[in-house]
Amino acid sequence: MPSFPREELDAMVEHWLESNRRCEEAGDWRPLADLYTEDATYGWNLGPAQDFMAVGRDEIRDIALGSEMGGLDGWTYPYQSVLVDERNGEVVGFWKQIADARRPDGTPYEVPGIGGSWFRYAGNRQWSWQRDWFDLGNVTSVFVEMMKADVLSDGMRRRLDRASSGEPIPGYYARGESPVPLW
Repeated sequence: MPSFPREELDAMVEHWLESNRRCEEAGDWRPLADLYTEDATYGWNLGPAQDFMAVGRDEIRDIALGSEMGGLDGWTYPYQSVLVDERNGEVVGFWKQIADARRPDGTPYEVPGIGGSWFRYAGNRQWSWQRDWFDLGNVTSVFVEMMKADVLSDGMRRRLDRASSGEPIPGYYARGESPVPLW
């Protein structure tokens, strides 16, 4: 892995964080795809038997940042800490997942636990690789709580209906069948 000047990586992180904030405000994360190389990969694990992988900028835009983030408009993903490794050109960011819906006591629905992203930088203000992690059990618990309270957005209902339909969803693979290794 190539090394990069610390200043360049710090500038990329700031560019990423600002772009992410703008996309959150717009409720559309697809413009972030421009911050990936044409052949980048972006994936995450969904448990012992399933992974998600988007291969190439178009799949990242259309699937990972489009349909997978669909229904999460209004949610924010504030970064809590970002670690930069200029020797390896890698960045790790820790974030929260916070819904815009509120509980009866006024607190927002928030996914507990640790969420994060691990990035590899390719230069030219672009990532070549991203892997996310989050606690699927905590995510599921918050979604179920929101369902019971009837505070899911229409987009989130459509997203959950799609996920529970039994139809194949682009980007999802049985463990080991992804077109590229998850890690």
